[in-house]
Amino acid sequence: QVQLAESGGGSVQTGGTLTLSCAASAYNFELYSMAWFRQIPGKEREGVACIASAGDTRYSESVKGRFTISRDNAKNTLYLQMNSLKPEDTAMYYCAAPYPIYGGSCPGFRRADFLYWGQGTQVTVSS
Repeated sequence: QVQLAESGGGSVQTGGTLTLSCAASAYNFELYSMAWFRQIPGKEREGVACIASAGDTRYSESVKGRFTISRDNAKNTLYLQMNSLKPEDTAMYYCAAPYPIYGGSCPGFRRADFLYWGQGTQVTVSS
C-alpha cells in the first residue's frame, strides 16, 4: 500500500525558513511526478509546487521565487524548501502523487488529478 508521510512543519516568524520532507513507501517514486498542496481550514486545497520525474518544476504564483521543490529518488523523498515565509503561508501542507496515467509529468494543480495523499504537516508563520 502506497504511503506518503510528511514532516518538517513548525512555527516560524515572518521571513523565516522551513524545509518540508515527504517520504514515500511502496511506490515507484522515481517514475512519477510529485506535488505539494496546502490548505487553510474552510478553504479549498491549493497546489503549491510540482516536480516531474525528470526534474522539471512548476510553482503557483503565490510562492514562485520563495519556495523550491526537489526530490531525491534514491531516498524516495520529496522536499519543499520554503524561504521568506509570510503569515499567508500558514496552512496544512500535503504531499501528493498523481494518478499513474500522468506518468512522469505534472498534471497541474487540480486536486482531483492526485491519487495518493499524506496526512499533512502544519506550518504556522507569525508576524
